[in-house]
Amino acid sequence: MIHPKTELKLISEEIGYGVVAKEFIPAGTITWVLDELDREFTPTQVKKLQPIYQQVLETYSYRNNKGNLVLCWDYGRFVNHSFKSNCLSTAYDFEIAIRDIQAGEELTDDYGYLNVTEPFKGINEGTRRKTVYPDDLLKHHKTWDKKLIQNFPKIIEVAQPLQPLISQKLWNEIEEIARGKKEMESIKSNYFSN
Repeated sequence: MIHPKTELKLISEEIGYGVVAKEFIPAGTITWVLDELDREFTPTQVKKLQPIYQQVLETYSYRNNKGNLVLCWDYGRFVNHSFKSNCLSTAYDFEIAIRDIQAGEELTDDYGYLNVTEPFKGINEGTRRKTVYPDDLLKHHKTWDKKLIQNFPKIIEVAQPLQPLISQKLWNEIEEIARGKKEMESIKSNYFSN
């Protein structure tokens, strides 16, 4: 489930629709959680679908570390790619804001950690990286882990409207990581070898 203080908006003709903050979202806020309404498809299930459904899944889902496609039920599936993303996935089936997100600002992910199957060129944002590759998690996980580690302590300091979707066991683990009592699992654990 995507953060409740967001909305779907047309970003531009080139980009299409995206998810935009309706209010200020501070760094450390959980911006998305895998929930019970999100649907997971195995490769075998995908192959049995008509091509039109396969295309929908290829466009709007991400590949988890088991190689299954996950389709978000809400407009979380419209979160766009950015090499300067303001949200970052964790190894715990949720994403956090890695910097403050202002009202009216688009929420973005780096598709490099979503196990794409084919390389694609992103919009030029003045970054060194210009292309997303299937093995980006192996190349960039240390950089992403540093950003997560910097922001994990903030998780327990800011309001978390999506906390009810997180099990008490996981929340206890989040608190231990945030307080430095437990090591954070690397985002690299999300990697699926195509």
